[in-house]
Amino acid sequence: MMFDPLINIFRPAKPIPSVKDPVEVDRLYRYWRTRIMYSTLIGYALFYFVRTNLAFAIPGIESELGITKASLGLFLTLHGLLYGVSKFVNGMLGDRANLRYFMVAGLILSAIMNIGFGLSSLSILFGIFWLFNGWFQGMGFPPCARALTHWFSPNERGVKFSIWNTSHSVGAMLVALLCAWLATYNWRLVLLVPAGLAIAGSIFLLNRLRDTPQSLGLPAVEVYKNEGETPEESAVEKDPSFRKFVISNVFCNPMIWVISIANFFLYTVRYSILNWLPTFLKEARAVDIKHTGFFVFGVEFAGVAGMLAFGWMADRIFRGRAARACFFSMLFCAVCMMAFWKLQSHSMLVNAALLCGVGLFVYGPQALVGVIAANLATRRAAATAIGVTGFFGYASGIISGWGVGSLVKTNNWDPVFAMLTGCAGIAALLFAIAWNAYRGKATP
Repeated sequence: MMFDPLINIFRPAKPIPSVKDPVEVDRLYRYWRTRIMYSTLIGYALFYFVRTNLAFAIPGIESELGITKASLGLFLTLHGLLYGVSKFVNGMLGDRANLRYFMVAGLILSAIMNIGFGLSSLSILFGIFWLFNGWFQGMGFPPCARALTHWFSPNERGVKFSIWNTSHSVGAMLVALLCAWLATYNWRLVLLVPAGLAIAGSIFLLNRLRDTPQSLGLPAVEVYKNEGETPEESAVEKDPSFRKFVISNVFCNPMIWVISIANFFLYTVRYSILNWLPTFLKEARAVDIKHTGFFVFGVEFAGVAGMLAFGWMADRIFRGRAARACFFSMLFCAVCMMAFWKLQSHSMLVNAALLCGVGLFVYGPQALVGVIAANLATRRAAATAIGVTGFFGYASGIISGWGVGSLVKTNNWDPVFAMLTGCAGIAALLFAIAWNAYRGKATP
């Protein structure tokens, strides 16, 4: 078949003969766990370079080409929806694909779509390139989920996922500073320069990444950590059907759906801030566009602290029941959002503090939803489960993209922040319902 070579590239790497010396196993595991962590962290940060950069091009596109906020919001919505679908579909593929080549392909293709967007001037072409970018962006997280669940055991995933999830904020912080500066010259540079950096980064990933421990002659991580496999994972040997396993552990698990819906409201808050904050600050708080990058940087920097703090809390205080940490985090997020909305301060310091509060509390749950899903579905179906939560998360683009753009066009920014406060509160309530969700089920 003509497509066989392409299919073979994405097939999981085959296991090789096991390393027998326990000392050598420990040395290799330590080396590769560190390498996998920093490689996937850097790689996913680069996906943000060619996804969230558009927020800084919007004011320039609007003024130069006359495209309205509603139209630009529609691009963001369609991009988010297709990204969500892609994350779900590629999640199922990612559980059975070689993470090394899958991630590299997604990053290169996203960069190419950014180049196409940056060289275009027609609204229809903007839509086409950004839609395809949404699909290729969905190839970024599944290989990372596969890597983290195969290289790190359930009892350490709260902290490890949180460390890895700083990639979101690292990417968003760096691209905010870069693109806020580039936007002062030409909005097209906001698309073209990050695309070049992403292509260079894909070469780095190709060199650094590898697939599962078994493909390097190492035992499964549960064996290495002396934790043993869960009953669901042990059952794989008796019933190797991936389809049956996914239906049982993902689609028939009610807690997966609860946290997925919570993720919808969580992502509505997160992406509304990420996509529209530069425009809001420029229009409603009279902040120069070149300074808006510092606000986004502050939100993302606070997000890093939130991810690490709530990841530690999930593992050490709540003993792996990450939904409990998510509940408290989203409750405080709602308080910060309401204060930002009601105070309507023109003080740079007050605005920065409240926005950093939102970042601190919204990014903790954003990191931990994947932990909850991975632990419920086990490592065999982790990428699929996270794909389901991701689909709901990016379906929120209906609200955070087109919805926000339309609200601002017909009203002002007040209804937007009222809505975001409500979304944070609903997410907190849903995480409370998932209070006892843990490994494979909701435990008492």
